[in-house]
Amino acid sequence: MRVSNFFLNTGREAPSEAEVLSHILMVRAFMIRKLATGIFTYLPMGYRVIRKIEQIVRECMNEEGAIELLMPAVQPSEIWEESGRWNKFGKELLRFKDRHGRDYCMGPTHEEVITEIARSFIKSYKQMPVNLYHIQGKFRDEVRPRFGVMRAREFIMKDAYSFDVDEKAAAVSYEKMRRAYCKIFERCGLKYKMIDADSGPIGGDLSNEFMVLAQTGEDAVISCDSCNYAANLEKAAALPIEPEGVIPPSAKAAEVITPNMHTVKDVADFLKVPVQAVVKTLILKIEDNLVAVLVRGEHEVNLTKVKNFLRAPFAELAEAEDIKAVSGAVGFSGPIGLKIPIYVDYSVEKLPAMVVGGNKKDLHITGARLNIDFKADGTGDFRAAMPGDKCPKCGGRYTITRGIEVGHIFYLGTKYSKSMKAYFTDADGLKKPIDMGCYGIGVSRIAAAAIEQNHDDAGIIWPAPIAPFEAVVFALNANSQEISRAAEKIYSELIAKGVEAIIDDRDERAGVKLSDADLIGYPVRITVGEKSYKNGCAEIKLRRDSGILTVKLAEVAGKVKELLG
Repeated sequence: MRVSNFFLNTGREAPSEAEVLSHILMVRAFMIRKLATGIFTYLPMGYRVIRKIEQIVRECMNEEGAIELLMPAVQPSEIWEESGRWNKFGKELLRFKDRHGRDYCMGPTHEEVITEIARSFIKSYKQMPVNLYHIQGKFRDEVRPRFGVMRAREFIMKDAYSFDVDEKAAAVSYEKMRRAYCKIFERCGLKYKMIDADSGPIGGDLSNEFMVLAQTGEDAVISCDSCNYAANLEKAAALPIEPEGVIPPSAKAAEVITPNMHTVKDVADFLKVPVQAVVKTLILKIEDNLVAVLVRGEHEVNLTKVKNFLRAPFAELAEAEDIKAVSGAVGFSGPIGLKIPIYVDYSVEKLPAMVVGGNKKDLHITGARLNIDFKADGTGDFRAAMPGDKCPKCGGRYTITRGIEVGHIFYLGTKYSKSMKAYFTDADGLKKPIDMGCYGIGVSRIAAAAIEQNHDDAGIIWPAPIAPFEAVVFALNANSQEISRAAEKIYSELIAKGVEAIIDDRDERAGVKLSDADLIGYPVRITVGEKSYKNGCAEIKLRRDSGILTVKLAEVAGKVKELLG
């Protein structure tokens, strides 16, 4: 391939709306072009990256026995109504009507479609296990698309679905996919971590995310400093913390006026008690009901944990008018006298006595005691984990790193097969729902995540397996026919050895070619200049390293092949 014949128009200006480096560099390197908010065209250089990632995904999936198909992007509402998700998925589901007035959506995921296929054709235990996957564009109407292709409304995804006779067999399929995902990210040249995760709107009991580690990652990853435990903030277990220097249990509940106290610290300082002794009462909306959740002053409530504990589709902070209706005052809610269910975090349960809101403006109650002054309808892990918390596996301490989610695997069980009546006949002739698993990889996200993890001030540093081209060749003195011929010969020899090479034969200054090579991020750069040519050599530079190798012209192609492994 020749740059002069390639569709390439690199730039120096960053898009004004770009928030992360991958977005900036993909635009500048002429890899993507914004069409509308959260919707991008993959230009030739960027699409080559996407196709390489897709191929790695296909090879690793096929190695584990998965079978590729292609499902439609447009899905009828009927199957979503069967699964119960048509009204639960939220506004991210882009709904529309066809000319006959029938309801459809743009598929954000394909659980319903694949289950419809399974119930139509899988009738016997003898037909399982089976794993079907496809790679396709998806659409989710994100409320705030951002970070370029990392959180776009339209994106490219691989999703796979396993079908098994029971939970034990499904665990084998799950392990195959876990193994395939590890191979995929390793082959893409990425540093990643598999973490415990919440299943979100897809559902299921067992769930793991795969995070590409990067300082600019949008997600926080909780890791243990002593073992391999890792989880996202939604899932990370937060063990109870023993109280220190708190209100003694002999204290009696007493009302105290706390004028103009707007924060936990304000209240703690005013009452001369530790922050951990001041307990926050959060009023949450769970479907059509309100509940109260209590966490210590230094902690934050984890809505996902509350949702999962109550087996609810969602949990969110209540509106001000609802809070006032049940507690009497916004910002001063407390558990004493509340007529709604009360749930207490484990660390609050450890407090012998505490300060709580008095359900009136500028009023708190000191010396409040659980099971004496108020009762709990349940206790559990309801808070967000923090750095320094104890690891539930080994007792080590939590640290926080940043990551970008690029893959997610779920054990679904019979959630969809039961609701959509995907049954099979087992060896005893009994009808049973199919056990399912779901496995997604963000193909376009991998491209962005790779850039976030691999870049410098000059541009992208692609891992060789997913680079648009493995090597670029150019002559520093294009006016010299001898030097140009030497560069052309090296280019031809690279192609003959199976190296994906491109020759920059443009009539441009050497500085422009060098800058573009660094910006685009070719793993290997080969230059033939006057000085090196006089010595019968060319210069080889790895994009990831600062050093330059001087190699005999006849040996360049072989050396590049060796360097690429």
